[in-house]
Amino acid sequence: MSIRLLMALCSCVVLVDIAAAAPPAQKVNSRKAGDAVAGLDVAKGLEATLFASEPAITSLTNLDVDSRGRVWVCEVVNYRKNRGRRKAGDRILILEDTNGDGRSDKQTVYYQGQDIDSAMGICVLGNRVIVSCSPNVLVFTDIDGDDKPDRKQPLFTRTGQPQHDHSAHSILFGPDGKLYWNFGNTGKAVHDYKGDPITDLAGNKVVDNGRPYYGGMPFRCDPDGGRFEVLAHNFRNNYEITVDSFGTLWQSDNDDDGNRAVRINFVMEFGNFGYRSQLTGAGWRAPRTGMHREVPIRHWHQNDPGVIPNLLQTGAGSPTGITVYEGRLLPKIFHGQVIHCDAGPNVVRAYPATVDGAGYKAKIVNVLKGTRDNWFRPADVCVAPDGSLFITDWYDPGVGGHNQRDLDRGRLFRVAPPGHRYRPPKIDVGTVPGAIDALKNPAFSVRYLAFTALQSMGARARGPLLQLVRDRKADPRHRARGLWVLGKSGDQAAAARAVEEALACQHPDLRIVGLRLARQIEHDVVPLVAGLVGDPSPRVRRECLVALRTSKSQRVPRLWARLAATYDGKDRWYLEALGIAADGRWDACLAAWKATNPNNLDGPDGRNIVWRSRGSETAARLAKIIIDPATPVAELPRYLRALDFQTAESRNQAAWQLVVADHGRDRGRAGLIVAEALARLTSVDLAGKPRARQAINRVADQARGTAGYVQLVARFGLADRYPDLVALAAKRPDEQTGIDAVRALLAHKQQKLLVGGLSVKSAVEATGVARALANASDARAAVVLRPLIDEAKRPLSVRREAVRGVIRGSRKEAAAIVVRVRGGRLPADLKQAAGAALVTHPVAAIRKQGLALFPPPPSKNNKPLPPIAELVKRRGKVAVGKKLFATTATCAKCHKVAGQGKEVGPDLSGIGRKLSRAAMLESVLFPSAGISHNYESYVAALVDGTVLTGLMISQTPASVTIRNVEAIDRTVKRSEIEELKKQTISLMPADLQKTMTVDDLVNVIEYLTTLRQANTTAEVKSK
Repeated sequence: MSIRLLMALCSCVVLVDIAAAAPPAQKVNSRKAGDAVAGLDVAKGLEATLFASEPAITSLTNLDVDSRGRVWVCEVVNYRKNRGRRKAGDRILILEDTNGDGRSDKQTVYYQGQDIDSAMGICVLGNRVIVSCSPNVLVFTDIDGDDKPDRKQPLFTRTGQPQHDHSAHSILFGPDGKLYWNFGNTGKAVHDYKGDPITDLAGNKVVDNGRPYYGGMPFRCDPDGGRFEVLAHNFRNNYEITVDSFGTLWQSDNDDDGNRAVRINFVMEFGNFGYRSQLTGAGWRAPRTGMHREVPIRHWHQNDPGVIPNLLQTGAGSPTGITVYEGRLLPKIFHGQVIHCDAGPNVVRAYPATVDGAGYKAKIVNVLKGTRDNWFRPADVCVAPDGSLFITDWYDPGVGGHNQRDLDRGRLFRVAPPGHRYRPPKIDVGTVPGAIDALKNPAFSVRYLAFTALQSMGARARGPLLQLVRDRKADPRHRARGLWVLGKSGDQAAAARAVEEALACQHPDLRIVGLRLARQIEHDVVPLVAGLVGDPSPRVRRECLVALRTSKSQRVPRLWARLAATYDGKDRWYLEALGIAADGRWDACLAAWKATNPNNLDGPDGRNIVWRSRGSETAARLAKIIIDPATPVAELPRYLRALDFQTAESRNQAAWQLVVADHGRDRGRAGLIVAEALARLTSVDLAGKPRARQAINRVADQARGTAGYVQLVARFGLADRYPDLVALAAKRPDEQTGIDAVRALLAHKQQKLLVGGLSVKSAVEATGVARALANASDARAAVVLRPLIDEAKRPLSVRREAVRGVIRGSRKEAAAIVVRVRGGRLPADLKQAAGAALVTHPVAAIRKQGLALFPPPPSKNNKPLPPIAELVKRRGKVAVGKKLFATTATCAKCHKVAGQGKEVGPDLSGIGRKLSRAAMLESVLFPSAGISHNYESYVAALVDGTVLTGLMISQTPASVTIRNVEAIDRTVKRSEIEELKKQTISLMPADLQKTMTVDDLVNVIEYLTTLRQANTTAEVKSK
């Protein structure tokens, strides 16, 4: 990661290396449970012990620790391809250390059944156990206390895709008495226990459809599922959410594999977190103005107005469970901090955070790392009542792709200071002092008992709780918990008193609790915010803005203006909070701010607020900023991108203003502005607009030969420039620009011009045009190419491309070629071209016929491959494997490494950190066994007979973009698609071994193991 990237991130990424005690000796490559601890590095001042392991347990996902210190785990065997392996279904286990030796010696099967296969979450709340197992979230109740459920009830149904870890995740009991949970981007929608769709408190149906929510979402609700809230949206796979005692939310989120963009988020409520375009729902790869050159930032649309910044980006990984450590047993650096599992790089980390304006910045501290055992796959972390940590280990050679490989092993570790025995404290919530003492416990399960007990005690508990709240020497997190209990007591006067007590506190986090509590009890927040607009803490003022979001008071714009006046012009957290508060009333807010000072919108701070705003005059103001010669050229893409978020009418007017404006003598600046403005015009009638036509021609002249040139010519129908597109196609037939040129000509019905390009004397140029047409995979192109097949006078290279294009462009024509081959009526010198196209055809029936006519040749040296278990033991030559990767094995045609290669499949720059040797071999030899999410192959059958196959790069309600194996993109309208289907097989060839000897394969795998690109800037520096 470059220094430029580090500066662009919204927080400083620092990897802190805490020296670990020397680990015990471990046998090389040992997979035995007895060597499990020896394979791990542990942070200084801590010790890892093995609490449980195989054969007693296997493949653990989520866990919780109850108030007695017993560990509850989800044991998952029936996952994806192994579904049905355990006939009785997956299990919920209770693991207990009854003799205090630090090992589980008692195991109870709480529940087993196919209805909890692949459970991804468990939460123990007294005698209730909530299990998240999409499509259901189930509540089990043990009425008689025999550790067996007497009742099973659905809490939520039809929520998420079964057997998918991007769906419903674990429930958590919050300090406010609410349940917190989330789902990832296969969650899709939430339905109640009856199966009815849920509408949240904002009045929106909880559906991933862009109206208004996208992707993964964190939620808050009452214990019975009522008063449902969507707290934020537009995550990819936010595996779990956690909440601290102040009510601050923290999450991790997984990237599209291979992009080194795993992130940690402070979740600002009501925020959009940028996985998909807020405007169209398009994916992060979709071209847009101002997109960051660094993929990890581009991945989350961080340059778009309206996207909340990331706290931290940690590089490549597969993030899983998360918690907040609010105990005191572990070293001080972990106190009050997020602790998180990342199964990809085999690590459990903490992210010590410090205040940064209205938000935070964080560093990385490893807690536990599988340095000598890369099968260590931490899945979840939980705090026990004594303050120690428990960590589940999925234990598997691979992670991701839903391809569970090891069914025989699983581990559960405990992390505590060296020699600290596991003796959970006795919990007594039957008295007020005992319940308050339990409220201070670091375990969520204990605090649940304390919260509910204190609520039931009513007035008896208020005095002691107030004493805790007012104790300035007490831990602020304990005081916060007391405030929440007081505020949720059910007594209106007591609740209002709790808000007053919180807002009077000197600690800013406690004032934040007051605002959050006021919102939850539906207290009028406007007078509270009025008293806090001058608060010295930007975080408190941020929370004031969040609180104003749902208020309908006429005073909101004036309060917003006063809060806007404290914006420092730099703090992105604060700027986005201003946007959250002004949503739906931008005009009133901007008018109130301008009324305080007419020049407010013109200064540097004002320009940033204009950039973020969505008012009726915003587009005109953006145009003014863009035209201003004092605006640096480097800033222009930022303001141009902001135009995209305005209404179509105001954007169109601003675009015409930019087209016809005088941009001075700087031709580069003028060309950039006009080209961008032209791309935003929704009305393109040039009649009576000579200045606009002149501007277009100037831009076209400057852009000649580029992708932008093709777009200009196509969009404005510049007929005099159509011959240029033919020339581009001939010159760049294998590039997106050349193929788009062909498609533009077909769209403008310029088939005659293309036929002319195929008839030129230069065989090279004619072949280029034919190849571009073939690569277009378009039925219209097939019509142009079909006559060439039997024209013997044409160059053979042109005719071969014609055969390929006809087969690829039309199912009907492909079937006709099959008939000709069978009947011996296809010229012999065209058969190989036909065979190559037929055996790779996206339609299975045609592909099958092609394989029958053109059977594959034998393997390279006719030697069978040995079993994977034997191949794993072999070592190859890195240099040879690197060369094979780029040439013979053709891997670089689909995968990038260190910026080189094509971006079809996942970037493999860090694959050596993520997959074991065995997992790599299986991925190469059986690519369809586990396909990474978002890298599935799609087949689109178009109305005109064209068949497209490849990766789904982006899909919106209006269009779909598919990238084929040559990394060529094709965007088609939904109306042009007859059928769109996700394939069950990978784009990666399943017969790569036929192009390699055994030694070749071993050498390629050896090279892949060396690809361990650093995750963070600090790691790069340390090397």
